[in-house]
Amino acid sequence: MTQTQHEPSDTDAPTGPDSGPIPPSPERIMDLGYGFWGSKVLLSAVELGVFTELAREPLPLEALAGRVGLHPRSSRDFLDALVALGLLQRQDGRYSNAPDCDLFLDQAKPSYMGGVLDLATTRLYRFWDSLTEALRTGRPQSEIKEGGDFFGTLYQEPERLREFLRAMSALSTGAAMAIAEKFPWDGYRTFIDIGCAEGALPVQVAARNHHLTGGGFDLSPVGPIFDDYVVSAGLQDRLRFYPGDFFNDPLPSADVLVMGHILHDWNLEEKRALIQKAYDALPVGGALIVHDTIIDDERRQNAFGLLISLNMLIETEGGFDYTGADCRGWLTSAGFSQTRVEHLVGPDSMVVAIK
Repeated sequence: MTQTQHEPSDTDAPTGPDSGPIPPSPERIMDLGYGFWGSKVLLSAVELGVFTELAREPLPLEALAGRVGLHPRSSRDFLDALVALGLLQRQDGRYSNAPDCDLFLDQAKPSYMGGVLDLATTRLYRFWDSLTEALRTGRPQSEIKEGGDFFGTLYQEPERLREFLRAMSALSTGAAMAIAEKFPWDGYRTFIDIGCAEGALPVQVAARNHHLTGGGFDLSPVGPIFDDYVVSAGLQDRLRFYPGDFFNDPLPSADVLVMGHILHDWNLEEKRALIQKAYDALPVGGALIVHDTIIDDERRQNAFGLLISLNMLIETEGGFDYTGADCRGWLTSAGFSQTRVEHLVGPDSMVVAIK
């Protein structure tokens, strides 16, 4: 799903050595149509703790099945399906994690991102079952549909919030590292991440740019979690937390403001309002960095960005993802004098605007 998609043309038709063009195959269609099989196998493995168990030691079939509670009828096919999907390895009858799964799906590691996949299991999997309804009505299919508020409840439960923000850090650290390296920080002294969550971006930027000071701005329940994360990185003397609501409170001022995976949650009017607030908070010469799963301008290649936008349809009242050209237009309308788009990592890009 995260791969760049290519739109085929007549010149892309495969040919055989003697017989001309090879007839189309239904394989791609079937892989997509039944893609939920492999997805659910991965999600169940995370839910059962398979990767955490195997991070401790490789295990034979019976031992692993016993530890994670698999029935004898299911265990061999389930674990070998994980091998065939490239998520596990098997040698001499013992199962072990593939390297990426060992890094990102072991609950004992700080890089663990299984919390995001847990949300797919407990929430998104069933909400996406109503995608057709969302496409026909334009209405969200999440808790909002029944009058619920998942995030409002989450922010009232400190331990659940901590787990969720930890998962968000694992998901965003790659882009944060790229921003820390690619943006010309030498020309600035202070920065603040708006909607900072646990603080992955401030920590990555400050760790690689020792002259910078700054911090993160988010709702007040995030503060203790941000502070703990910054202390664990040894950056508490240079980074601090700024509590607030970015719609109802003024944004803190700094040379550089960052909005990562923020704008796509909101409708166009709200997007423009947040950009304007950032412009007003910046000094002349200051910069705003917007990073997201920016859709390519032709809307042909970044399939993950387009699917995230459909997820915003499922999750929110008016959120949507956008192209680099869209974002540059909003930034220019707000008063920014220079804008550019730069790829970060995977499906993520940043739009940089100078006041």
